[in-house]
Amino acid sequence: MRLVFAGTPAVAVPSLRLLAASRHEIVGVVTRPDAPLGRKRVLTPSPVAAAAADLGVPTIKAARLDAEASDAIAALEPDLGVIVAYGGLVREPLLSAPRLGWINLHFSLLPAWRGAAPVQHSIIAGDAEHGAAVFQLVPELDAGAVFAEHRRPADRRATAGETLDRLAVEGAELLAGVVDALADGTAVARPQRGEPSFAPKLSLDDGRLGWTQPAARVLDRYRGVTPEPGAWALLDGARVKVLEARLAEQDGAPGAPGPLAPGQLAPERRRLLVGTADAPIELVRVQPAGRGAMSAADWGRGLPPGARFER
Repeated sequence: MRLVFAGTPAVAVPSLRLLAASRHEIVGVVTRPDAPLGRKRVLTPSPVAAAAADLGVPTIKAARLDAEASDAIAALEPDLGVIVAYGGLVREPLLSAPRLGWINLHFSLLPAWRGAAPVQHSIIAGDAEHGAAVFQLVPELDAGAVFAEHRRPADRRATAGETLDRLAVEGAELLAGVVDALADGTAVARPQRGEPSFAPKLSLDDGRLGWTQPAARVLDRYRGVTPEPGAWALLDGARVKVLEARLAEQDGAPGAPGPLAPGQLAPERRRLLVGTADAPIELVRVQPAGRGAMSAADWGRGLPPGARFER
């Protein structure tokens, strides 16, 4: 088949490369325009644009799929549109332009977590499993019938970034299988069943850690917002980024701190603990306001007695 592929971030690249190596032809790639990155704000192609250039595939760069972009895509006469985290909506008449419409690889077990940040919200909610689904794109957000899904048990140590990286590879295999089935006329889609939940894009406020919650829930939020938008806490009104954290091992050594109040910081010789509603959490790496990333234990040695994160 003739495929048009739409995607932008790194998680879409495994799907693009796998389809490019398949028996199908990618006649065009749609991605968002170059964006300024780094301190010098250098205009940089998206990961998908860079991969498309490496593969020698023509690229359409569009911030949204307006009439101009839609006409350019339709002119390619695709049999199927494939979308993986493009970052924009596909509306009519573009939705019906390919002979078989569009399919979408989405990183959740639909109808759970429809929206822009499914893995992040799934981790924050403490779900027991994560996954990916390939579905038929329809006008309603992430509501189309599902061709195939992939499930994986939740890894309670993995951040959202690490989980997405794994699902990107596993989801690419799932997507390629659906594309082949559509080409062969054997694909079957089932309507989504159950009550949907939604996963809007996270804001900076979503990264604030609440120390009055149990340690497991605090760590779920930390993992769910890492690396973006990032976890943080307030100390004397200043934001401290929490770059790495884990459940503290109880050593029972003489002089070890007793139960810690929520948010209470307890520096030890080689680690820094913080209290929650139940068990303490160990902060491993932090970035205090106006400073670079550093060992939490090193930062903790400079804290005044009684230092405590705001709840």
